[in-house]
Amino acid sequence: MHCRGLLPPISCGMIALQNGRPQSMWLTNREDFMKRILSGAFACMLAVSATAALAQSKPPPLKIGGILDMSSLYADITGPGSETAAKMAVEDFGGEVVGRKVEVVVGDHLNKADLAANIARDMLDNQGVEMIFDVAASATALAAGEIAKARGKIIIFNGPGSIRLSNEACGPYTVHYVFDTFAQANVTGLAAVKSGLDTWFFLTADYAFGQDLEKDTTNVVVKTGGKVLGSVRHPLNTSDFSSFLLQAQASKAKVIGLANAGGDTINAIKQAAEFGLTKSGQKLSPLLAFVTDIDSVGLDTAQGLLLAEAFYWDLNDDTRAFTKRFMERTKRVPTSAQAGVYSSVTHYLKAVKAAGTTDAAAVMKVMKETPINDMFAKNGRIREDGRMVHDMYLFEVKKPSESKGRWDDYKLLATVSGNEAFQPLENSRCPLVKK
Repeated sequence: MHCRGLLPPISCGMIALQNGRPQSMWLTNREDFMKRILSGAFACMLAVSATAALAQSKPPPLKIGGILDMSSLYADITGPGSETAAKMAVEDFGGEVVGRKVEVVVGDHLNKADLAANIARDMLDNQGVEMIFDVAASATALAAGEIAKARGKIIIFNGPGSIRLSNEACGPYTVHYVFDTFAQANVTGLAAVKSGLDTWFFLTADYAFGQDLEKDTTNVVVKTGGKVLGSVRHPLNTSDFSSFLLQAQASKAKVIGLANAGGDTINAIKQAAEFGLTKSGQKLSPLLAFVTDIDSVGLDTAQGLLLAEAFYWDLNDDTRAFTKRFMERTKRVPTSAQAGVYSSVTHYLKAVKAAGTTDAAAVMKVMKETPINDMFAKNGRIREDGRMVHDMYLFEVKKPSESKGRWDDYKLLATVSGNEAFQPLENSRCPLVKK
């Protein structure tokens, strides 16, 4: 604030008046001068106060925070694409809600659970973040989820898959939005066993997500009449799968289930092809694979794989329209996790607007009462355990001769309703579920 022009200038003529005129006249002029100074100073103070009051009355931005893998094995699945999807959702919504500008901030957890927890703590305690999205890996999601739960803030999981997030680790303000290990196992495992692929061996990433995916798929296989002949666990971000694949090959199982994701899935598929596993009659089943993984592997190697997905860019006119806009920014199609970020951020902002507040309890109440109908889900709904229930899809990877070009990778085999795909609510281990 500048107050130039409010105070009268002092000139040499005023000094002359003191020397050349009666003292009483000079005193009168002096008193008038001082009054003008005080009046100007008071006006300046009022202007400064008014500016400060205006600044205080302007509401702070509504910040939503993405905790992402921006540089490691899940970067293609979530990473910069999830940040872009969130920003698209904010822009499409109009950029503000309840009189507050909406801002997206992100942090890179480097696939470290302790770092994810620290980022969540900093976002919620210091940066003024009201909602966290994605979190992109199960171990990191479980860690960040505990921080959000302790602070009574909304956290929406798009990239992680562990069913623990809507079971033992559920919370009143947690939402598991895109997929989980139960649905992946149920859709893929059930179809495989029914088609005669009834003996399994697992290559499992040795952390929460991989362990849960193996467990849930085992339950489906056994329940459907199949057998599990064994399993082997590998470290996260493994570059050499040779010893693990040799054990799988020796098992003579009809199906080698890949209970991993991202770079681990890509490496396992590529190296299995080099070992000639599929040519010998064994079939690989990636229990969680994304279109970006298939693109990295190539159709020559990936053709014939069965996989479950929550979203595919070429399903209908709505998915294609969103993909076109997304590709203009990223030069690649969205994964199911990234499409889920767009959908969930939009659903959150709509709930904030309807509730007229960012209070977590009020917003979550609206989110759970309002069906989700957009390019990601039709008649989706968030249950009391935080599970967002929606259709899942079983795809087969196309042969190179069937593909019309890059990203044209899947042919749809079946649509599985959310009630069939996801764990029944009566079987939930979430303490919030009334039984």
